[in-house]
Amino acid sequence: MISFPLQQPVAIFLLVLLLILLGPLVFRPLRIPSIVGMIIAGMAVGPYGLNILERDSSFRIFGEVGILYIMFLAAVEIDMFHLRQYSRKGLVYGLLSFALPMAAGIFGSRYAFGVSWTTAVLIASMYASHTLISYPVVSRFGLSNHRSAVIAVCGTIVAVLLALFTLAQVVSANANGGEIHPGDIFRLIALSAIFMIAVGYSFPWLTRRVFSHNNDPITQYIFILALVFIASLIAQLIGLEAILGAFYAGLVLNRMIPARSGLMKNIKFVGNALFIPYFLIGVGMLINIGVIVKGWGVAWVALNMTVVALFTKWLAAWAACRMFGLARLDRALMFGLSSGKAAATIAATMIGFQYGLLTEDIMNGAVVMILICCLVSTVVTENAARRIRIGLTAEDLSHDELTPGEFARQLVAVANPVTSEGIMRLAMFMRDPSNHNPVTALFVRSNDDSSVLQMGRNALQSASAVAEAMDVEVKKVERYDLNVVSGLTNVGKEENSTEMVIGLHRKSNVVDTFYGAMIEQLLRSTNKMVMMSRCFIPVDTVDRIVVAVPEKAEYETGFKLWLMRVANLGAQVGARILFICYTATKEFIRGIIAEGGYEVRHDYRTMDSWDDFILLSGEVEADDLLVVIGARKGSISYSGDLENMPGFLGRHFTRHNLLVIYPRQY
Repeated sequence: MISFPLQQPVAIFLLVLLLILLGPLVFRPLRIPSIVGMIIAGMAVGPYGLNILERDSSFRIFGEVGILYIMFLAAVEIDMFHLRQYSRKGLVYGLLSFALPMAAGIFGSRYAFGVSWTTAVLIASMYASHTLISYPVVSRFGLSNHRSAVIAVCGTIVAVLLALFTLAQVVSANANGGEIHPGDIFRLIALSAIFMIAVGYSFPWLTRRVFSHNNDPITQYIFILALVFIASLIAQLIGLEAILGAFYAGLVLNRMIPARSGLMKNIKFVGNALFIPYFLIGVGMLINIGVIVKGWGVAWVALNMTVVALFTKWLAAWAACRMFGLARLDRALMFGLSSGKAAATIAATMIGFQYGLLTEDIMNGAVVMILICCLVSTVVTENAARRIRIGLTAEDLSHDELTPGEFARQLVAVANPVTSEGIMRLAMFMRDPSNHNPVTALFVRSNDDSSVLQMGRNALQSASAVAEAMDVEVKKVERYDLNVVSGLTNVGKEENSTEMVIGLHRKSNVVDTFYGAMIEQLLRSTNKMVMMSRCFIPVDTVDRIVVAVPEKAEYETGFKLWLMRVANLGAQVGARILFICYTATKEFIRGIIAEGGYEVRHDYRTMDSWDDFILLSGEVEADDLLVVIGARKGSISYSGDLENMPGFLGRHFTRHNLLVIYPRQY
């Protein structure tokens, strides 16, 4: 027998899934954003609506997970290049977004509601804090790295941190008869510093070790999720808010989770499909719209609080955009992101009512304010994000220098299932994100050995799975040819490939060369760019890319091509690039990176002779990727030093991550 509110777990979960599934279909024709639709759905089925569902422990748990997920996604989707670029502006915006609502809230609440100074500070902290409830909209439009979004996210952390700190001091002062103990403040600062240092150093180290020994996507996802909740729990235990721990974990793990990786795809899928909608429905279930009709007192309080909260956030966005010289749409997006209220504001409301600092009218007014702010935040963000995306798309279409045919057409040769995934992942990260050309995965065999055939097919399948997980079309080719070199060369011509990516040869005996006879023959057989890889750790966990560039490399035909691939690799895995090159070459490298708009950190160490590289190569660490730019015999940049390079690499870099690139010729 079914009774309301529902008590059966299966019925509750089924109804929630139906709300998540049907909500967008119902609200989209009405031009109501899906986030607002989820909140309205929660209001309709919740205890203050039709009373079909009660806000039980499942909604509290999933709701908490949902807000942590939003904060984690906001941090992990930010490109660290953009974060550093806009961090100062974000700090300024965060201070404005905190100070203006606090000032207006303290004096406005004191004289409008006639409350004590302590209560006025508490209400002001509710105005100052905000939640990135509309961030999924920004993510959906692909604006996570847009300047206004990055500034708003940075500002959110500053404002929320200060607001929660203020809330903690209000509670402490109320418990101690109105006194604030400086010792508590210093204790919180010290514990926060220890927390940031411990998480900042231990999480990346641990993640590299786990990822290097386990490629299972489910295990990696659970591991990352566990780290997020560990950071959130520790933050909560030391007196901070869990959302700050989740956000900091996202920043620390940002480089470990490239934007186009399968792991990032899994993180987004689970969050957007379940946790975040659950959180939004739970927020709607908290809202009792009926309190407005109980009397003019609640309506007056709700109107006052809503106007002050929204106006001060708009004023902060307006002031920041005037200071930074940003456009009107930037202001709208910043205001939209910073005007939503949920987690921290709800916590402040409940705590204030629990300690007797807030009257029932003020608490109900705060709930109405939260609803209106969520609606305004979502609508403003949706409109601003859509208009910004339209503008960016129009700008891209106006630049027609590049056509799809000029993008990489990669040929990835595999034969070993153990290394095939790593080779394909490297190739994927070296592609331009907007490249829609298919990649060719190739296995070449020259005999009918069943064991070789099975290994090759398994390698082909593993490599293809990596590309498909990144939404790249794969053309699988199994080739029977006279030898491997012949098969590579012929397929490369048939597919009109721009480059070949293969695994680096492993010496089988003492007299064997470092490259092996097959690779040396391949370099003589084709003028295409050839990249040979050997990585002992996943390429997306490398800490730094060290590139050794020979003299006069800028005069080679394929100079720009290999530089674009390395810059793409650095930008997508978030690694800093260190170029070891000659002074004349450095200016060409710097110019191409600037011209291409590659958002990657890059430094330079100049050398006067190849002996300088031998000395500098001693600084290459186990977590670095050493990239050596070679040259074919007879080319402009070829020299006797490069002739000895294979032997040098074989003696000193047998346990290092290595990528050898021979640029395209003629």
